[in-house]
Amino acid sequence: QVQLVESGGGSVQSGGSLRVSCAVSGYTHSHYCMGWFRQAPGKEREGVAAMDSDGKISYADSVKGRFTISQDHAKNTLCLQMNSLKPEDTAMYYCALSTTQGPGTLMLSQLLYNYWGQGTQVTVSS
Repeated sequence: QVQLVESGGGSVQSGGSLRVSCAVSGYTHSHYCMGWFRQAPGKEREGVAAMDSDGKISYADSVKGRFTISQDHAKNTLCLQMNSLKPEDTAMYYCALSTTQGPGTLMLSQLLYNYWGQGTQVTVSS
């Protein structure tokens, strides 16, 4: 059974940094795409960053240059380093796994993903 468990959320002031992680278990195939999504109150869930098993990476325009997605293969963990945080980054952040590798245009689409974590809250105060 595939499980995704996020951790590392919290509260930070504007301009600060946070790192969220996603521990993955139960998936051993070599082809995949993993991503981070976020959902703020009253807004739709949006893709933030994603990377696939070939190393292809995609970022939302709103986080380019500030967020970095990475994987620790030894620990089966997906990470998102978030720097220069802004109040508009405040949201619940979700980790997601796709058992297929989609084209770059779909990497930040919820439609590609089969499995989801429960989320971790990130709050940025001004």
